[in-house]
Amino acid sequence: MAGNSSRRGATRKGGKKGSSVGTGGHSRKALEGKGPTPKAEDRVYHVAHKRKIAAERPAGARGTSGRPSAAASRSAAGGKGGRKSSTHEIVAGRNSVLEALRTGVPVTTVYLAARLEADDRTREIISIVADAGYPLLEVSRLELDRLTDGAVHQGVAIQVPPYPYRDDEDLLDIAAATGAPVLAVALDGVTDPRNLGAVLRSAGAFGAHGVIVPERRAAGVTASAWKVSAGAAARVPVARVTNLARTLQEWKKSGVFVVGLDGGGDVAVADLPYAGDPLVLVVGSEGKGLSRLVREQCDAIASIPITSDVESLNAGVAAGIALYEVARQRA
Repeated sequence: MAGNSSRRGATRKGGKKGSSVGTGGHSRKALEGKGPTPKAEDRVYHVAHKRKIAAERPAGARGTSGRPSAAASRSAAGGKGGRKSSTHEIVAGRNSVLEALRTGVPVTTVYLAARLEADDRTREIISIVADAGYPLLEVSRLELDRLTDGAVHQGVAIQVPPYPYRDDEDLLDIAAATGAPVLAVALDGVTDPRNLGAVLRSAGAFGAHGVIVPERRAAGVTASAWKVSAGAAARVPVARVTNLARTLQEWKKSGVFVVGLDGGGDVAVADLPYAGDPLVLVVGSEGKGLSRLVREQCDAIASIPITSDVESLNAGVAAGIALYEVARQRA
């Protein structure tokens, strides 16, 4: 009968110990649990704990091989002013590898297939590699298939190290060291690494102190960008930032003017304002142009007059024209 306080608890029949009454509270301690879940960084099996340990190691901590440990390298790469991409890039194919080596793309390792049939390209590759002292490994074609993720490698591939991105404040420091007003280019939504390479080449030609790119939905410095830059990627620093609009806002607080390049701007690029002042030129993507938040940070919008037959210029060409105008006015 419900509510009868004299009712016995449920019993368990059978077993070695015979019948027993319900818990009656004697297992309450077992139901109390183990307390709150520890933080991820306090769980030794969690990747966050490994990152915490790596970050607490002294700078330059080394593994048993004498080289910096992988965890220490990741920790150093993620520090302010020394960001690097998380993975190495593989460039495959005889023409691609040869072009990369000719333009001075930094190389970590060169891979050649065993019993490779030599031609003029492979002979030049081996010659450049020998002169530069790059590590050369002979591997099986199956191993090359794995390294290149099934790409057509023609028995040749190179491994390119992560690019050491700078902090945006480093560009201001570089400009201050030269004594000239800062001049930088920021790319808003430019996803083609070849456009980034072209901007780097123009930036190097007209004395820019660096290039700023967002971390997300934007091209980074890959082997393709390096090749198009014709070596400028080795001389012009690239800063990668989390939020481009916020970075531009901070630069404006430091006395830097922001001029965006977009069709239908306030002025023509021939009358580019603030050319003699600390300046960052912002170039949008060829299709969408400047994003709304970035446009709101611009002190002026300049446009490049073009004929009606051409809808727009790519980022590399637009940046080159604007940088030339700045250099002309400053001269």
